[in-house]
Amino acid sequence: MNGDNSDKKTEDDVEYHLYPYSYEESKTDDIQTSVESDDIINKVEEEETSVLNKSEETKIDETVINRPPVNNIDEMDSVNDTNSRATEVTEKAQPKKETMTDYNKPFRESSVVKKKSRKWQYITIVAVLLFIIGASFAVIYQTFNGDLYSSNEKVAVIYVQGTLITSSIPGGLGYISSEEVSDNIRKALRDKNVKAIVLRVNSGGGSSTAGEEIYTEVKKASDSGIPVIISMGDVAASAAYHLSAPADLIVANPSTMTGSIGTIWTFQNLSAYYEEEGVEFYIVKSGEFKDMGGSWRGLSDDEKEYANKVVAEVYGNFLRDVAEGRSMSISEVKDLADGRIYTGREAKELGLVDEFGNLYDAIDMAAEMGGIKGERTIIYMNKPSLSSLLFGSESKATVSAEEFLRYYEENPYGQLS
Repeated sequence: MNGDNSDKKTEDDVEYHLYPYSYEESKTDDIQTSVESDDIINKVEEEETSVLNKSEETKIDETVINRPPVNNIDEMDSVNDTNSRATEVTEKAQPKKETMTDYNKPFRESSVVKKKSRKWQYITIVAVLLFIIGASFAVIYQTFNGDLYSSNEKVAVIYVQGTLITSSIPGGLGYISSEEVSDNIRKALRDKNVKAIVLRVNSGGGSSTAGEEIYTEVKKASDSGIPVIISMGDVAASAAYHLSAPADLIVANPSTMTGSIGTIWTFQNLSAYYEEEGVEFYIVKSGEFKDMGGSWRGLSDDEKEYANKVVAEVYGNFLRDVAEGRSMSISEVKDLADGRIYTGREAKELGLVDEFGNLYDAIDMAAEMGGIKGERTIIYMNKPSLSSLLFGSESKATVSAEEFLRYYEENPYGQLS
């Protein structure tokens, strides 16, 4: 009997001591599980890897497994409730896992963006580059009249258009530089395939010095055995006729304006204007003629005499050059050289022009005089081309021309032409 009571008491003591212990442990596990679940959520957000989630899940399972045995229904309900909440928190924290069935699904079901082909973009770029290269070659081809690499016998055409000056100024601005024309004549002579040169002249004259410089180059070319033919356009007068004189042949149109053989020196006297405006000048000079040509006063008698002497000297050079070039006497030229303009028809009658014809007639005559037989090639040395229109601005060029020509238009000594 004592043994039975002893056993029963022992069993009751175990239950008495175990129940509070199990209850407290379950409560503690519940709190720990919640804390661990919060840690899992934070780690999932930071790490975002499935491996860590599996590790946390294992921890929770071990916690449940390692609990002491449950001895009554109330404890079982508490434990199940705890496990349920832990599982729910864990599932919320973890991303949805793919099952074996998900891995076995065909690859076509996944959302894949197909990379767009760039083939047509590359083809378009290549086509544009080829177009640019072709257009560039076309411009060059047109500039040289399609004869850049021609080995045929050639006729070189050089344009003399605009007011003649001695300066390094871009062409096509209403002025023509003697340096540009002279340089093109020399380039033509260096080409062994050039058998004749045509100067297309369309100028009312300009600087007497510019006319003399081109005259010298034309004469040298003619003396070297390369025939030089002048093709006169609208006008070829004064210094423009001067440079034409030594050519082997002068071709003009019946209505061409030519001649004007003579020299002029212009001075301005603005003293009355300055006096009216109240402008005064104080001139300090080292010699009597140092301020000759100043617009603040007129010429003195001595200065007028000296000016006449200079004009006569330049005029004499002009007469001699025309006489030599046209195989005429100085007196014959002087009878014609009173500064007047002649039409092409009158000039031919007076011996200043040889033939009538246009530019292409002049080219045909040049080819014949150069001994070119069969197919000939025409090269335009300085003809305005598409490239000059593309890379030049007329409005900007005009300003540049004024800056270039300030020395000529506004010099205090006037203009000898």
